[in-house]
Amino acid sequence: MEPKRRISLLLADVDGTLVDESKALTPRARAAVLGLHEVGIKFALTSGRPPLGMRTLIEPLAINTPVAGFNGGVFVRPDMSVIESRLLAPEVTRKAIDTILEYGMDAWLYTGAEWVIHEKDAPHVAREEKTIGFAPKVVAEFSDADIEAAVKIVGVSDDYPLVATCEADLQAALGDGASAQRSQPYYLDVTNPNANKGAVVMALVDQLGIPADEVATIGDMPNDVLMFRRSGFSIAMGNASDEVKAQATAVTGSNRADGFAEAVERFILG
Repeated sequence: MEPKRRISLLLADVDGTLVDESKALTPRARAAVLGLHEVGIKFALTSGRPPLGMRTLIEPLAINTPVAGFNGGVFVRPDMSVIESRLLAPEVTRKAIDTILEYGMDAWLYTGAEWVIHEKDAPHVAREEKTIGFAPKVVAEFSDADIEAAVKIVGVSDDYPLVATCEADLQAALGDGASAQRSQPYYLDVTNPNANKGAVVMALVDQLGIPADEVATIGDMPNDVLMFRRSGFSIAMGNASDEVKAQATAVTGSNRADGFAEAVERFILG
C-alpha cells in the first residue's frame, strides 16, 4: 500500500521500531533516514526514553527537528536544550505510584534531569541504564521534590497481563489527569495528559508548520496508536500486536528484520 497523500515528515518511535532488539541502529535504518533528508522529508523522534537517552541518535541520523522525550513530556532541540516540559501534577504522581506499588510492580520516577528508583538490582534496571546511557539515583522513598518535578512514572513488571490490567485501572483512576499507556509489554508509562504521542504530532505540526495529513508515523506499541490517529499515514511494525496493526494504515516487517528501513523504502520513498 502506498501513501495516498504527500509526506513531509516521518515521526518514529525508537525502541521496537527504529532500533533492533539489541537497541542498535542498523546501517540500513540509518541509510533510510538519510534518504529522507535527501528528498526533503523531515524526520523526528518520539520515545518514552528521556531526551538524553536519544542523544546518541542525533548525529548519525542528522536530526534537525525537535526531539520528544518522555512521550512528549519534554521537547528538546538537537543540542538537548529544553523547548518545553510538561510535568505531572503531584497528586497524580502520588496516585500513580501508589497504584503501581499496590499491583506489586516496581515504580520508577523521571524528572527532566534524573531517573529515580528504589532498587538498583530490580528487573530491567540494568537494561534501561544501558539504553538511556546514564545511571539511576537509588532512594528508599521518593522525596516531595522528586514528586513535584516528575515528568514520567513507569510501572515495571514481567507479568505482562498484570501490566495491561494496571494500565486499564490507572486510565480509569486518573481520567483526564494523566496519560497511562504501555510503551513496552513490561513498561507502563504515566505522563502529563498532554504528553502523549498524539500530542507530539500536533506539537510538531505547530512547530514545523507541516499539515497533520502530511505527517507519517511509525511505531509498535499501544501508545503509538495515539500518533497513528493524528497523522495522515501510519505504519505498524511487524513485531506489533494485532491490535496495534489493525489501527495502522500499513504494516512493515519486524525490528528484527530491518522493518523500519523497509517501511521507509517501500511506503515513504517508494
